[in-house]
Amino acid sequence: MDLYIYYRVPNGHAEELRVRVGEMQRWLSGEYGIVAALKRRPEVRDGQQTWMEVYQAVPEDFVVFLERAVAQAGLALLIDGPRHTECFVDVSACA
Repeated sequence: MDLYIYYRVPNGHAEELRVRVGEMQRWLSGEYGIVAALKRRPEVRDGQQTWMEVYQAVPEDFVVFLERAVAQAGLALLIDGPRHTECFVDVSACA
């Protein structure tokens, strides 16, 4: 399962959030052996950026660990509104 988590970031918090998310993702990658990425939309609207965290091939219970890591990193203080999580699985091809 892959996780895609998107949220809005005020321009003034972008650099601090980038550092915190980077540290969190490096820790999660080391602890759980997952591939993580951080992306953002190229445009800025109303002084905010839209960011997306990507976690590939995570174990089923990873969401619980991620929520704890997000709380420990204090990310909620730097974003505007909720974090939206989408889960996707690979589509198997028929033989």
